[in-house]
Formats: sequence, C-alpha cells, structure tokens
Amino acid sequence: MSTLTAPVHDLSGLTALVTGDPNDTIPVVEVFTGETVARLPQSSAAHVDTAFAEARAAQADWARWPMRRRLAVFERFHRLVLEHHRTITDLIQLETGKARRMAFEELCDIPMATSHYLKHAERILRPVRHPGAIPFVSTSTEIRKPRGVVGVIAPWNFPFAIGYCDAVPALLAGNGVVLKPDNRTPLSPAYGLKLLREAGIPEGLVQIVCGDGPVVGPAVVDRADFVMFTGSEATGRRVAAQAAGRLVEACLELGGKNPMIVLPDANLDEAVASAVAGVFNNTGQLCLHIERVYAHESVYAAFREKFVARVGALRVGPGYDFDIEMGGLISAEHRDRVAAQVEQARERGARVLTGGRARPDLGPTFYEPTVLENVTAGTDLFAEETFGPVVSLYPFATVDEAVARANDTRYGLSASVWGRDLAAARAVGARLAAGHVNVNDSAALAYAGKSAPSGGLEASGMGVRNGDRGLLKFTESTNVATLKRQVLTPPPDRPYDRYVDRTVRTLRMMRRLRLR
Repeated sequence: MSTLTAPVHDLSGLTALVTGDPNDTIPVVEVFTGETVARLPQSSAAHVDTAFAEARAAQADWARWPMRRRLAVFERFHRLVLEHHRTITDLIQLETGKARRMAFEELCDIPMATSHYLKHAERILRPVRHPGAIPFVSTSTEIRKPRGVVGVIAPWNFPFAIGYCDAVPALLAGNGVVLKPDNRTPLSPAYGLKLLREAGIPEGLVQIVCGDGPVVGPAVVDRADFVMFTGSEATGRRVAAQAAGRLVEACLELGGKNPMIVLPDANLDEAVASAVAGVFNNTGQLCLHIERVYAHESVYAAFREKFVARVGALRVGPGYDFDIEMGGLISAEHRDRVAAQVEQARERGARVLTGGRARPDLGPTFYEPTVLENVTAGTDLFAEETFGPVVSLYPFATVDEAVARANDTRYGLSASVWGRDLAAARAVGARLAAGHVNVNDSAALAYAGKSAPSGGLEASGMGVRNGDRGLLKFTESTNVATLKRQVLTPPPDRPYDRYVDRTVRTLRMMRRLRLR
C-alpha cells in the first residue's frame, strides 16, 4: 500500500531564501492533493536588481579563489546532497507530484554532474598553449575567465536537477548565479541553496528569485552575463532574441517530439521494458522522453501486444514510497492540455489502445498512461510536443521510411534505435537528426554520459550541457600572444620588395615543414 501522507519539513525556512517580498506571496501546493504547504515570496524587477548586485559583489571575490578551494566547496556539496537524499526526494515529490522513483533519479543527476566536473574542471579551465603566429619566436596562450553572473531559468519538470546541473559548472568556472525556478517548484532549488551555503559557498554568490515568468524571466535575461534557459520552444525563442539584443550569449534546451525505432532484429522484451520507462517516467514530462514509436511491420503486432500489456499494468497514483511507478502531472491545467491532444486525435480516427482518461479519483492532476495508433498528420498529437504520459505507435516497412518519418519534425532533441546488430543500429542512429541518439536504450543513456556534450538541434535548442563545452560555455577566452623578437615588420633599412620575397619564401618553407 502506498504512503499518502506528505513528509513534514520546515518549508518556511526554504521560501525565506528567495529574494522577494514577504508580504507578496503565492501558495505552493502539494500536487497530489492541491493543498497549500507554503507561501512563496514574489520577486519584482527591483528584487532581481538586488539579487544581481549581491551576486556580482560576491563573484568578484569568488573568481579570485584558487580552483582547488572552489573544488573543495563542491566536494562538500556532493557529500551533502547524498546525505540528504531523502529530504530532497520528499521536496521534489511534494512540488511536482512525480513518482518517488523518478524524484530520486532526478536528484542523482547532481552528484553525477558535480563528480564529473570535480574530476575534470582543473584540466578544462587551465591555460592552453597554442602555436604562435611565427614559429619559434612567438607564443599564444588561451586563458579562461568567468563571464560574471549567470542567469539560470529552470523549469518545473526537473526543478532540482536542471537548476543545479547548470549552476554547478557555472559556479566552478568562477561565476555567480541568479536562479529562477518555476513558481510551482521552488522548494527543492531552495534546499539546494541551503546545502550550497552549508558547503561553504560565499554568502550572496547564489541568489533565487521567483515570480511570474513573463515578468521575472525577462528581468533576469536583462541583467545576466550569460543565460541558461530550459523550457518551451516559444519562450526559448523570446529569451534568445532578448539576449541577442544585448549581445549576451544564451544556451537553450527546448522541446522534443522524440522517436524510437524498433528494427526487425530487436530484442522485443528489452525494447518494451525500456520504452515503458522512456515514455512514462516522470509522467512523460521530460524533454528527452519518447512520444513516437516506429516498429518494423514484421514485429509491430508483437511489440504492440507486449507494450500495451505492460503499460496497462503500471502502478499509477499518489504516494511517498517507491511502490508507485507513475505519479501525477504538474497541474490540472496541464492534464487538460494533454487530454485535449488525445481527444482531438481520437475524434480524427486514432485508436486508443490503453488509457486515454483523466483520473480524478487518484488526484487532481492524474491522467492514465495512454497508447494510441492510427494517429494522423494534422493532429496536434502527431507533430506537437505532448509532454505527458502519451505515445503513438506506427509500423514501418523499410529503414529509409523509418528514418524519414522519425526526422519529419521541426525538433531534434533525442532519438532511440533498437536492434541486435549494433553496427546496423548505430548506422540508423547516425542518420537521425537529433542531439542525442540512444542505441538499445530509450531516453537516458546519452544524457547520463557526462563526458559528452548534450544538446538539441533545430527547434530543440542551441548550445550544450555536459562535457568540456558544458563548462567552457560559462567562460570567456582571452588569447595572450607574446612576440620574443621583432620580426613582423621589415627593418627600416631594408627595401619592402626584399621583405616580400623573404616572407613568401618563409611561408612556403613553413608549409613544407608543416610548421603552419
């Protein structure tokens, strides 16, 4: 039996960490019940000004800290996150309504990302020697400097993981951070700030502001030295335009309509098990999750039968233990948007194989895990991101057809290919227009590899997280070039035509000797 009683925590101490007006508050609700659990101060443009001013003052000193001193703070932060994993999981569940399994998996992303950069940050950020313009008599050294204060605008679906997977590398690079979580999900980000301060981050270096997105979001973008945004395509386009107007760089992770291709030789039991996770983990509210499955016509019926049976058996409901497999959506409004896509598709001839109904008996935001087939072009479900526990199945006859249909989208975030012949499956994956391609995994594998970059193509965003570039983007580079002897101009007593002859001979020689 699932545990329905929310764990008790001092939530007022967390909301007090927000730079905002304690007399202007909105309710924070427990998603499972809709009951108010805390009051959240709202931030005005003036509060955002204050947050950036305090972060800038602290950042000037933080940037001077030796790297090893900064790393020591994040060694402690890594330990504290793991020590307090139960509390973080409680808070994520409370504010998002997701299953406890997924809340725990969310928090695990932060120790993984932190550990990666603890190991590699010194190497990534150290000065790099490059060949100078003139061999032997010149040098060139690339040095990295923090940008200043980074604005991180985090979404409601992974409030702890996405907020801090961006904040940690930004801070390690020597920046300050102003973090804007969604108004619905401020608790786990605030707890992360509490742990950062306990780990030894300087007072004021990390700020949290909260408020209505169209008001506070632009205020953050207007003041940041670099913008990290995760959210919808429409908002991402506005953020990119606003940042570009200030000549400030932005990194955006946006939406997806992610395909999965099941080749004829795929292990169907493994593909089904992974597809269930890839579609229904986090109640489908995951940019990387699968929304379209293309199975070869020779295995389509078998895949469909196994998949629908497994989906129909999912344990869905509220609960603060690990028995539940799928929780609720973030809000009743979002539940209604998901339901509207399903109803439109059904009215236009789609067949619902399982699910397809809201479940108010379970809670105000629950919707059944839903599988459809015969979804046709022209419906929202066919082309638009659903961001819910819904997937459409399609048969295909040839690999070329599967690739063409998988790529028939304006998005390009993630994709999955299943087959026993790994070389053939990788070859199919290489043809897919996606920033992540998982072979014999549905969704998480590519992103979880912190050594490689993670990003989207086309309408799924620009820029990357993870890997060396996920840290370097929070810095600016300076090329310090040194000339040991004055050879760039001819001596005053030499005719210029002789200088030309000598220069041409030198350039030919350097090419022949591969010096340049």
